Formats: sequence, structure tokens, C-alpha cells
Amino acid sequence: MTDEQRTIYAIGLFLYRRDNLAGFNLTPAELELVKKGISDAAAGKPAVNLDVEGPKLQPLLDSRTKAAGAAYLAKAATQPGFVKTPSGLLFKEERAGAGPSPKPTDTVQVNYRGTFINGTEFDSSYKTGKPVPLPLTGVIPCWTEALQKMKVGGKASLVCPYQIAYGETGRGTIPGFSTLLFEVELVAINPPGAGK
Repeated sequence: MTDEQRTIYAIGLFLYRRDNLAGFNLTPAELELVKKGISDAAAGKPAVNLDVEGPKLQPLLDSRTKAAGAAYLAKAATQPGFVKTPSGLLFKEERAGAGPSPKPTDTVQVNYRGTFINGTEFDSSYKTGKPVPLPLTGVIPCWTEALQKMKVGGKASLVCPYQIAYGETGRGTIPGFSTLLFEVELVAINPPGAGK
């Protein structure tokens, strides 16, 4: 491909990522329909009315994201080492820590990596190279629960169903109904009053 062709090709990559097409879990036949929709729109001859069909996109994305998350949770729950809590959290200790566990009112220092169930990373403290301070009262319920199970120096894998992550509405680049995966290392528990 020429430089310009690579840039034009990147339009497809951009649309796929920016518009969260991955969340639709499109089959090859459905992806062909998407391509036809783009071609028909470019030709000025759409086969359907976007004002009618457009409002159906978010409910379709939500239902497919929810279904994919439920399937992932069911499969992950059978994997060795994972323990399912009453909230739905799947917790797996990867490395044991030592000392006390944080209390719900503590602020902790953590290293973490967050991904969607398709493996796409959406956030990571490893990019900055230093742990992040977080109050347990200011994180998603999944984290508040999981970190209280850990001790300093410990590392865990978490599978967080949407109900204890960002819920039905999502946040930022995280769509509603998203089941999220995290690798979390508890680096330290800050002493009371630290950082005030």
C-alpha cells in the first residue's frame, strides 16, 4: 500500500475503535452489511432510514455487550484459582502479600492494568511507571471489594461484572454493560491522613 492508501485504510481502524464496533461482536455476514452501509451512504443511496434504525444501535450494542460479558463470566468462573464472591466478583490471587489488608476507608497505592474481555487494554498504571494512589471509597465496587482481600505486595486477577464496575451507563471509553478484567498489585496502604 502507498502512504495514502495506508491512511485511508486507517479510517476503517479508526471507525472500528472509536465507534466501539468490537462491542457488537459482528459476524462476518454482519460485517459485510456494515461495509454495504458505508458504500451505500457514500453513494447517497442508503437502503434504510437512519432516523428510524439509528436509535436501535445503542440497545443492540448494550444487549450484545451484556451477553458477551455473561458468557465470559460463566467461562472464567470455571478456571482454576478463581473464586466467585456473592457480588459476582471473580477473584484470583496471583501472588500472596504480607501484613494487613486495607480497610474500606483507606487509600492505597496500586499498579494495575485494565482490559475488556476481548483483550483490548483501556487503562494501565504501568504506562507511567509508578503506582497510583486511590481511595477505596472512590473506586468501582469491584475494586473496593477485591483490594480488601489483598495484602501489601500481593497481586490478583479480577473479573468484574458490569453491575460492580461501571454499570449500565459506562464511563468514558468504557461502554455500559461492560465486564472488565484487571490485574492489580497492592503496593502500599497509605497511612491515615496521607495526601491531605
